Amino acid sequence: MSAATEVPQVPQVPAPTTRRTIGATSVHLVDKTRHDPWRADAASRELMATLWYPAQPARGEHGEHGEQLPYVSPEVSSALFGTPAVSEVRTGVKARTVPAPGRHPVVVLSPGYGYSRTSLTALAEDLAARGYVVAALDHTYETVVQFPDGRVETCLICDHVDDQRAAEVTRSRAKDISFLIDQLTAPGPGLVRGLQVDRSRIGAAGHSIGGASAVEAMSEDRRIRAAANLDGDFFAPLPADGLARPVLLLGAQRHAGRPATANWDETWQHLTGWKRWLDLPEAGHLSFCDMHWLVDSLGVRDQLPPDTTPEQYGTIKGDRALAATRAYLGAFFDRHLLNRPSRLLDGPSAAFPEVRFAK
Repeated sequence: MSAATEVPQVPQVPAPTTRRTIGATSVHLVDKTRHDPWRADAASRELMATLWYPAQPARGEHGEHGEQLPYVSPEVSSALFGTPAVSEVRTGVKARTVPAPGRHPVVVLSPGYGYSRTSLTALAEDLAARGYVVAALDHTYETVVQFPDGRVETCLICDHVDDQRAAEVTRSRAKDISFLIDQLTAPGPGLVRGLQVDRSRIGAAGHSIGGASAVEAMSEDRRIRAAANLDGDFFAPLPADGLARPVLLLGAQRHAGRPATANWDETWQHLTGWKRWLDLPEAGHLSFCDMHWLVDSLGVRDQLPPDTTPEQYGTIKGDRALAATRAYLGAFFDRHLLNRPSRLLDGPSAAFPEVRFAK
């Protein structure tokens, strides 16, 4: 989308597949043990995250209380998309809702390079409705980030991206993910008052380089029990002795004979635990985050550069790609964090004939 993009309607984040009250809030985090890797004059690593969580049903008819969680601020929308209009997208989630009782499993999400944490909102809402505490990170100076004081930081490293830089980004993001887990599991009142997490049931996932970073984080952090990579190339090699915990690879156009296969083939050999490689050949790279259904909902796909559309969006509809991603990602974490096996991960499904079991 660009400044010239016309936005004919205001879409809403597709409703989760599970009917459950969820709440959300944004949190500001400062890691004083690390210098920021991308800004030499920043003594600490400063981050923003959004937390979605199972919440207690609201009192009163229809549960209408509290302030609606913004999808994105006008300032961030303008910086990312060239228009404030995306800030009008409705989430349907009430901010600062009282958490549901009990200890909840955790999934940390990392977005694609240059994309905001808001690009994973639809996946986060669905996982939270399944019973997870979901925390999506903004990796500062790798995208546009707005802090509570209104300050907006832009991407400092987006102009130069090669394999070496991508490997550095992957390792830095893995540290960001582990720091967020530290904050979620620390003793005391926690990031959200009354919200309790199950420290023994933690997963990580991400889109594009965020997916590779989730797997990298699991290789470095024993607390992470399962990780999912949504169409992200790997740049940082895994340990020589392999990674023996569960990994889901879900990608677009990565079946036999496509150039994108080689990168995952190399990493596949070093995954020594439970693993699945699923392909959605009709999808594009952005089909695994909010960008695809958002573009379709806004009706602006025909305004996008035609030479990038097949690679980024494929031929599948955005809502269908989202349904498949939600289903398989949810089944993966249900299986490996909650011990709830699903046939969806055992072979081809009539419910999602578009999904191929590559390996």
